[in-house]
Amino acid sequence: MARIAGIDIPKNKRGVISLTYIFGIGRSRAEEILSTAGVDESKKVSDWSDADISKIREAVGSYTIEGELRSENQLNVKRLMDIGCYRGIRHRTGLPLRGQRTKNNSRTRKGKRKTVANKKKVTK
Repeated sequence: MARIAGIDIPKNKRGVISLTYIFGIGRSRAEEILSTAGVDESKKVSDWSDADISKIREAVGSYTIEGELRSENQLNVKRLMDIGCYRGIRHRTGLPLRGQRTKNNSRTRKGKRKTVANKKKVTK
């Protein structure tokens, strides 16, 4: 396995696909990286030479990826929560942020159903 940005990328896949195993690199960015490095997209990782790998490492280094990107995302969410905006409040309460309805859906955000007991009023 080739090691790029602290991630072991699979050898048996094409270069474009294996670069997407790195957090922060999608398909289009992987294509961009390979074109900058001058490596053929259809070439498998096992066929890359050491020179190719070093060029790719250099090209990947110009992007914010992995741990740095994760912490940046966390800080952005924390900032929203600190300033108390709508999106920050929705993050804090664990509800969907982008205007989705919550009456029937959004189980992923809300978690497992919590049954609410129905209290009957007793009259004497």
